[in-house]
Amino acid sequence: MAEPPMTSLTPELIQEAATRLRPVARRTPFETNDRLTGLLGRPVRIKREDTQLCRSYKVRGAFNLISSLSAEERRAGVVCASAGNHGQGVAFACRHLGIRGRVFVPANTPRQKHQRITAIGGGYVDVVVAGNSYDEAATAAAWNRDETGAVYVHPFDDVRTIAGQGTVAVELAEHLTDGDTVVVPVGGGGLISGMAVWLRAVLPRVRIVGAEPAGAASMRAALAAGGPTRLAKLDTFVDGAAVGEVGQHTFPLVRDLVDEIVTVDEGALCTEMLDLYQADGIIAEPAGALATAAARTALPAQPAGAVACVVSGGNNDVSRYPEIVERSQLYLGLRHYFLVTFPQRPGALRHFLDAVLGKGEDIIVFEYVKKNNRETGPALVGIELENAEDLGGLLDRLSASPLRTERIPPGSPLFSFVL
Repeated sequence: MAEPPMTSLTPELIQEAATRLRPVARRTPFETNDRLTGLLGRPVRIKREDTQLCRSYKVRGAFNLISSLSAEERRAGVVCASAGNHGQGVAFACRHLGIRGRVFVPANTPRQKHQRITAIGGGYVDVVVAGNSYDEAATAAAWNRDETGAVYVHPFDDVRTIAGQGTVAVELAEHLTDGDTVVVPVGGGGLISGMAVWLRAVLPRVRIVGAEPAGAASMRAALAAGGPTRLAKLDTFVDGAAVGEVGQHTFPLVRDLVDEIVTVDEGALCTEMLDLYQADGIIAEPAGALATAAARTALPAQPAGAVACVVSGGNNDVSRYPEIVERSQLYLGLRHYFLVTFPQRPGALRHFLDAVLGKGEDIIVFEYVKKNNRETGPALVGIELENAEDLGGLLDRLSASPLRTERIPPGSPLFSFVL
């Protein structure tokens, strides 16, 4: 089947989507966040789409598209590609409307999301693992659409999807005034496109900022190139926003309506995820924390006006938290790694512990990586500091030690031992 025609997105289409979704989707909370308010020195509130059905805003777009299908299209069934959350939204709509569906997910999608899609679908949806990224899964889903005649439910580049996702702004705008700043996570651009169309219509002087992961900054690349362009390299850590190329529908809307796109370092994102959990009791997935991370690290200084951030999803796999903690500690300068060559004689490690480690410093990794000969053997040593400012003293003691040491910079292939 052919892709849907390019149709102009209007506020009226978003209002129609809001009416269609009203009996189904939740009206999510919009809460003051004292932690971020204190950090920014201006009021910060968060739109809790992590409490939406399926724990993500994605159900809005999926349900709006699928519920608008004709009887013939419904009989043909639907197919989609998803990093997880869109698939859950499609699964919910399929079960609610009694429509068969197939969801193609990349291999990097957390197991928790696979299981949720299957459970939410209630027998109406099959999950297929295909490729190592969203884009590869999308290729497989498009092939399946062509082979079966199913309707393709795009996660961000279909006007019906964008209109449904834009209903977040319908609720949000009731609490904003011109001069406020709205920060929205960006993957393929569906959410921010829909929200921007509505906000520009009702609050034209609201500042709209998009936040995308530094390792998957496809919208910034598109803006620089003058159109959607495929990233040569894609970091899939922020799986819900790891899109290699933004949409043909979404790009012009972002270009014309959004004030700025900023990027967020993955370490800063992990730090914000931990703060959301430990300080605010909010379980956010990586993409879900993009907006609040951007607010605290990349938002231009603007003393006037409140800030509204969209926490877009809360489907995080608990098994990922060790890596999240590691990335956060590296970003904060609290963990550092070295190759230390120890002589193979009694007392060498004791010397390191006594003469090199200072107060509050702890070894978190110690692993011999190779034994060159009978006299020496390098070890990968990870050290955690109590304060980032203590690094200078540690480096001085390492330099004064007779042990040969080499600091491992972040990004080195050796980090595969610890990340």
